[in-house]
Amino acid sequence: MESGPARPAAPENGNEGGVVENTDRHRFELALGDGSIAAAYYRIDPHGRLVLTHTEVPSDHGGQGIGTRLATQVFEQIRASGRKAVLLCPFMAHFYVKHPEYSDIVDG
Repeated sequence: MESGPARPAAPENGNEGGVVENTDRHRFELALGDGSIAAAYYRIDPHGRLVLTHTEVPSDHGGQGIGTRLATQVFEQIRASGRKAVLLCPFMAHFYVKHPEYSDIVDG
């Protein structure tokens, strides 16, 4: 995978920002309205898979569906790029249990 600046994703709708992949920081980022971000961190394993390790949503944004929006867009970006994911992050694993339609990208 190439290194470089964040890669934008298509916004979820016309007035909300989308998730971007920040390859330098090994995370997917979702900018929130107050300048903070929600993030899904990853590392790349020897097989080229994205190992999702940790997800963070600022506590003052909890319960607003931010984590679900982040996870959905992360999984969609992984699918669009043709990559596979390994789910070590409990939040992402829980999301996947509820969304088995992503079985084509989950590889552990």
